[in-house]
Amino acid sequence: MLKRVFSELKEHIPFTLLGAAIGVVVMVVIEAANVSNSVSEALFYSMHPLHIVFSALVTTAMFRLHKKSRLWVAVVIGYTGSIGVATLSDVIIPYLGGGVLDIPMDFHLPFLEAEKMPFIGIPKWIVVNGSAAIGITVACWRPFTRLPHMGHVLLSTWASLFSFTAFGQADWISVIAPVFFLLFIAVLLPCCVSDIVYPLLWVGKEHRH
Repeated sequence: MLKRVFSELKEHIPFTLLGAAIGVVVMVVIEAANVSNSVSEALFYSMHPLHIVFSALVTTAMFRLHKKSRLWVAVVIGYTGSIGVATLSDVIIPYLGGGVLDIPMDFHLPFLEAEKMPFIGIPKWIVVNGSAAIGITVACWRPFTRLPHMGHVLLSTWASLFSFTAFGQADWISVIAPVFFLLFIAVLLPCCVSDIVYPLLWVGKEHRH
């Protein structure tokens, strides 16, 4: 298992670096254009549910491809793996990173929030948890992982980025280097844990490959 994890982390480093680099470029553009926090918040609440769809799809599919089990087990693994890790990546790591950088950050848990989503007016908890349900349903119907995993990595980068700019107040250009590092960590470790380590921990010795 450890060998598999380190191998996956190594292979993901170039792609994650590219995603983080794109993220900081977007952050510079946001800062230069003086984009309001409300716009960043709307973008965050667009990227975060999409991130959860892909995360739930890959986590559930990885488990389904490796072990025959009752459907409810796959649903529980897909839900906890996607909601838990997406919250860690998109919310908790940016929040803690803001604390390290002495940047005021608002803390929030989208999967529990009753406030309505920007534009569509649906409560946030319904959209976020519904996104997990969509990913799980697709994976149970047709489990596949490669393309959804790539989408998961990119969407995780963008969601983490907009979490900084939506819920923090800072001169982002002055802290662009540490933000780049935080984006890299917020994507690389949680995504690999969610998509690979977490579902395979439930497989045990029984697997199909």
